[in-house]
Amino acid sequence: GYGVAIPVGAIGALIISLTARTSLRIGAAAALGVATADGLYALVAVLSGAALAKLLEPIATQMRWAAAVVLVVLAIRTAIAAFKQSKARQEKPVTVRSAYFGLLGLTVLNPATIVYFGALVVGMQADTTPDLVSGLVFVLGALLASASWQLLLAGGGSLVGRVLSGPRGRLGTALVSSGVIIFLAIGLVTG
Repeated sequence: GYGVAIPVGAIGALIISLTARTSLRIGAAAALGVATADGLYALVAVLSGAALAKLLEPIATQMRWAAAVVLVVLAIRTAIAAFKQSKARQEKPVTVRSAYFGLLGLTVLNPATIVYFGALVVGMQADTTPDLVSGLVFVLGALLASASWQLLLAGGGSLVGRVLSGPRGRLGTALVSSGVIIFLAIGLVTG
C-alpha cells in the first residue's frame, strides 16, 4: 500500500491543495476516496492477479490520457475558481461526498496502480500458495497503508491552509497547485 501511495503525484498534490483551500474534513474525505480505490485495486489484484493487468495493457495509453485530461480540467477549474474567489470572495462549496467520489474516480483511472498490484500479487504467488486469509490481509494492509498516507497528506494540506488562509495565500496556493497538477498530468502521458 505504501509503495503505491507514497510517491506524491497529481493525486497527492490535489489532496494537499484541496485541503488547504477547504478543510481537513473535505481533505480527509478525498484521502479516503483514494484509499478506497487502492483497496479496490488490491482486491481486484488478489482475485485476478496479472490477468487483468494484461487485459488493461492495450488500453493503458487511453486510460493515461483520460486521467491526464481529467487532471488538466481540474487544474483549470481550480485556477478559475481561485481567481473568481479572490474577486467575489465566494466559491462553490466542495462537499465531503464530492471530494470522496471525485478522488475515488480519479484514482480508479490510474492504470499504473492495478499493474503494480497485479505484479505484486504474481510475485507473492511465486513464493507461496495464496489463500483467502493472506489475500484478505494483503487487501486490508494496502487499504490501511494508503489511508494513513493520504490522511497524512490531507493533514499537511490543512497546515498549509492555516498558514496561507488569506485571500492572496489561497489564490497563490491554488495557482501553484494547478500548475503542479498540469505538470504531473503532462508527465503521465509523456513518461
